[in-house]
Amino acid sequence: MPATLLVGAAAAATPLSGEKAAFPPFDVATFSGQLFWLAITFGALYWLMSTVALPRVGAILEERAATISRDLDNAAQMQAKAEDTAKAYESALTEARKNAQAIAQASRDAGAKASDERRHAVEAELSAKLAQAEATIATTKTSAMTNVAGLGSEVAIAIVTKLTGQAPSASEASEAVDQVLARG
Repeated sequence: MPATLLVGAAAAATPLSGEKAAFPPFDVATFSGQLFWLAITFGALYWLMSTVALPRVGAILEERAATISRDLDNAAQMQAKAEDTAKAYESALTEARKNAQAIAQASRDAGAKASDERRHAVEAELSAKLAQAEATIATTKTSAMTNVAGLGSEVAIAIVTKLTGQAPSASEASEAVDQVLARG
């Protein structure tokens, strides 16, 4: 069967008159028909492209441009929010540092004040104890000096009696001891 088709195609391609046939697009006899169908085909394709294909492509391009624009706007908004958040974080961090420094300073001041109060209390307590000790010493010294004066009178009486054989009166001995103590 394929051989019959080839033979039929070859017979159709050979001119009947025995002349050499021209290439069909260059054949002058078929120019008008070719130009007619070229114009109809071009018009049909132009109409099809302008009404169907190009509007779809334009819509797709517009949709892409809108999506890209929307995404860029969203990205700009998110970047602005991120920058605002970063600024808020930095200001909160700065505020926290200031608060920490203020708390540390207040703690140091309170510690120094408490230390000063304790030091003043200890100094006052020691001053009171020192005053009490000095008063006790003064009382003891006065008491001892009174005893020394009395004892000195007795010793003076005993010494004078041993040396002279006569006992002086208690008032004379006491007067002599007081004079000696007054001289120092």
